[in-house]
Amino acid sequence: MDTLTALTQRVSVPRLTEPGPDDDQLRRLLEAAIRAPDHGMLRPWRFIVLRGEQRQRLADIMEWRLLKRQPDADQAARDNIRGKALRAPVIIVAVAEVTEDHKVPVWEQVVAVGAAVQNIMVAAHAMDFGAMWRTGDLANDESVKEKLGFADKDQVVGFIYLGTPAVPAKRLPDESPDDFLRELPRG
Repeated sequence: MDTLTALTQRVSVPRLTEPGPDDDQLRRLLEAAIRAPDHGMLRPWRFIVLRGEQRQRLADIMEWRLLKRQPDADQAARDNIRGKALRAPVIIVAVAEVTEDHKVPVWEQVVAVGAAVQNIMVAAHAMDFGAMWRTGDLANDESVKEKLGFADKDQVVGFIYLGTPAVPAKRLPDESPDDFLRELPRG
């Protein structure tokens, strides 16, 4: 698949199944990620790749967080939250490990990791894998960052779910870039 086709036809795929990317394919996805623009060459991206039973560790963190917030959560709620870590064969946790008090502001470092995630998403599509970028409350929880091995200053940019699409890709509406252009105000 050529680059422009991958960019213009990529869609998020919410239902994923086996197989997921193998070691070589994961390496290629991460190679694409680390080619993202990075003002100051700070290389703020960090990745945790979870496959197979490793996803259970993320499920443990998700359940721990649920019980911390809702100590009386019933088994159905606990099973539901644990299942979120098992809905794809591979999950890449993308984190901005930021350098504070640098000429490159923290927000630019986080955006660089966002660009790295976009590269993963497009590369996965080009390799015929489905991908879904998820965040939610889990990404912003300080104690979750700590359990993942990161400091308060760092930012979880996303949980990237990867695998083989379990359903046909949804069709996006035909849109024109003209719909998103704005004129520079006069004066």
